Amino acid sequence: MSPAPLRVLVTGAAGQICYSLVYQIASGSVFGKDQPLELVLLDIPMMSAALDGVVMELVDCALPLLHKVIPVTDEKEAFKDVDYAFLVGAMPRREGMERKDLLAANVKIFKSQGRALAEGAKSTTKVIVVGNPANTNAYICAKYAAPKISPRNISAMTRLDHNRATAQIAAKAGVTIDDVKNVIIWGNHSGTQFPDVKHAKVNKGGSATDAYAAVGDEAWLKGEFISVVQKRGAVIIAARKLSSAMSAAKAACDHIHDWHFGTPKDTWVSMAVPSDGSYGIPEGIMFSFPVTIDAATKDWKIVQGLSIDEFAQGKLNATLQELQEERDEALRACEESNI
Repeated sequence: MSPAPLRVLVTGAAGQICYSLVYQIASGSVFGKDQPLELVLLDIPMMSAALDGVVMELVDCALPLLHKVIPVTDEKEAFKDVDYAFLVGAMPRREGMERKDLLAANVKIFKSQGRALAEGAKSTTKVIVVGNPANTNAYICAKYAAPKISPRNISAMTRLDHNRATAQIAAKAGVTIDDVKNVIIWGNHSGTQFPDVKHAKVNKGGSATDAYAAVGDEAWLKGEFISVVQKRGAVIIAARKLSSAMSAAKAACDHIHDWHFGTPKDTWVSMAVPSDGSYGIPEGIMFSFPVTIDAATKDWKIVQGLSIDEFAQGKLNATLQELQEERDEALRACEESNI
C-alpha cells in the first residue's frame, strides 16, 4: 500500500531554478521512489501563463509519483496544508539596487509568506529558503511563522556552497566526490561565508585522511579555495549570463532529501539554521553550521566540539557581523512595511 501523498510547495515556480527543481522533486529524487506527491506551484499573477507551461511539461513527463499538480497565484491557497516548502521566489538584486533596498523588498515577501505558513501550513512543515539573501529571508520568515511553525522547521540553503566546496576538494585531491565528506560552510550564503575543511575527511589510496593532508597545499586551502567557493556564483553568471540554476536546484533537493531521510552515520551537512548559541553565535541568528539529522525524528543537531583556530574565528566573526547587519536592516524594514 502506497503512503499518503506529501503536499510540497514550490514558490517562484515559473522561474529558472524551479525549471530544474520541480522535475527532480516529482521524479522521486527527493522523497524516495515510493512516495506519491502533490506539487503546489506558486508564482505571481503576471507569470501565470509561464506557470501553466511548466504544469503542462510536468504532465507530459508522465511521472508515476506525481498525483496532482496545482498551479496557484494566491499565497493563502498555496500554503494550505503543505508538508514541505521550497521558498525559491525572491526579489533579485538589480543593477543600481542598494543592499537595503533588496532587503526591504524581500522583507515584504517573506514576512507575508511567514504569516501564510502560520495561517495555513501544517505545524510540522519543513521549509527551505533558497531566494537570496537566503539567511535573512529565512530569519524574517521564521519570525512571522512563529509560534505555530517552530523556527527549527525553517532553514536557509548553504548546501550549494557545501557541494561546491566538496567538489573543489575532490578535484584538488584527485578523488571522486564520494571520497570527500564533512566539509563545512559557516555563516551567510554570501561572499563572507567560510568554507572550512579543517575537519573534513578524504578517502585517498584506500584510507581516510584529513583534507589538509590529502590536498597537501595549505596556502591554497586558506586562500584560493575559499575565494573560489565564495565567488563561484558570480563566475558562473559571467560565463553563462544566467545564474547557477541547475546546481542550485540540485542543492535544494540534497538539503531536503537529507532533512527527510537523515544523514549517514558520522556524516554532517551544512544548513543555515537558527543558532542555539553554539560556537559563540548569538541565539536566533540564521547561521550555517555543520548539522546531523536524525532519520526517525527529522530533527537536526549542530555538530558540537569542533576546534576553531584563530584563522577560522576571524572568518566566523566577519560573516556573523554581516548577518547581524542584515538582520537589523531587515527588522527596521519590517517595522516600516504596512503588510
